[in-house]
Amino acid sequence: MPAYAVALIRETRFDPEVKQYLERIDATLAPFSGKYLVHGGPYTPLEGAWAGDLVVIEFPTMEQAQGWYDSDAYKAIRPFRTQHTEGDVLLVQGVPEGHKGADILG
Repeated sequence: MPAYAVALIRETRFDPEVKQYLERIDATLAPFSGKYLVHGGPYTPLEGAWAGDLVVIEFPTMEQAQGWYDSDAYKAIRPFRTQHTEGDVLLVQGVPEGHKGADILG
């Protein structure tokens, strides 16, 4: 079942370290079969207020997503992002094929 790394980035202070992060992140994703589904905008707000960028990276499993986040290669570049962005990052389990909204009711 797929899993996702999701980042809600409210602010990015672009500098040489952020550029280096963006140039190097793809190589950290490859060993874990990670691929971008969403990387920024454009977007159309429909309800509420939205300020920032959304990033969604898909992995085949939660174990691969966690493996990527904990990998030495990603740990080496993570500070380039964390020191220059404000936002939230999480890993979330996807749903099985055919999932329906009412399935969460038990």
